[in-house]
Amino acid sequence: MNPKVDFYFNKAGKWQREVEKLRLIILDCGLTEELKWGCPCYTFQGNNVVLIHDFKDYCALLFHKGALLKNTDNILIQQTENVQAARQVRFTNIREIIDLESIIKSLIYEAIEVEKSGLKVALKKTSEFSMPEEFKQKLNSIPQLKVAFEALTPGRQRAYLLHFSSPKQSQTRESRIEKCMPHILSGKGLND
Repeated sequence: MNPKVDFYFNKAGKWQREVEKLRLIILDCGLTEELKWGCPCYTFQGNNVVLIHDFKDYCALLFHKGALLKNTDNILIQQTENVQAARQVRFTNIREIIDLESIIKSLIYEAIEVEKSGLKVALKKTSEFSMPEEFKQKLNSIPQLKVAFEALTPGRQRAYLLHFSSPKQSQTRESRIEKCMPHILSGKGLND
């Protein structure tokens, strides 16, 4: 157990028993406990394997390369359609965790084997993400915006494309694009 992570378990509130049980299960599998993104993250030889996090309605294990796991028990969930690699197992009470303990351990061991093998999730290329027509028009009409956008890292480009594509109304998409243009022109990402 890593003392730097203890605060997470002490503040867990509603999910304290559940996350403490998940912690014991994971540590029993021989992973190293670290603190990343404000959550307990468990690694194998420095590579992220699984993370514990809690939400209002559930607590969960997040397998960083969950898309590569077999999911024979059908308990891994893709959080949203835009999540490519990670998969969650959600819990709403301690009984579920106790009942699924052997399956959880099997998933953890499988995730460790994925890390040992060096397998990578084949991520979609930025060009495969849809680009809203409103943004295409801006890029075509403002050459320096196009140059600045293409100079961004693929991850920053994807973040903008997802942000611009999500509204249903054209007016909202245009508003988002206008608001973000100064950031793009200065080489910054959506959340920089």
